[in-house]
Amino acid sequence: MSTIFTKIINREIPADIVYETENVLAFRDINPQAPTHILIIPKIEIPTVMDLKPEHSGIVSELFTVANKIAVQEKISEEGFRIVINCGPKGGQEVYHLHLHLLGGRQMTWPAG
Repeated sequence: MSTIFTKIINREIPADIVYETENVLAFRDINPQAPTHILIIPKIEIPTVMDLKPEHSGIVSELFTVANKIAVQEKISEEGFRIVINCGPKGGQEVYHLHLHLLGGRQMTWPAG
């Protein structure tokens, strides 16, 4: 099943790409929830966190390494940032392709409720 993220990886639809490696792609969220809101995705399709397998450990590590590099690049590493991974419908996942949300540039708070 191809997602919008697969189409971005394949350059079938445009995205504001901020970082790329052989295995990972990072681009600005089209509906940002903070001044800096970047999605970091593996180039292989892994639908959710629950679909991770031991053989994915390298890509998971790379996702977080890339997040740190982008935090420095975007100048949010000093004051702090948030990394969010949503899983499943009640977890707020909208695109079923594993992704990290890197959020920064403002004070982060937890939603009430």
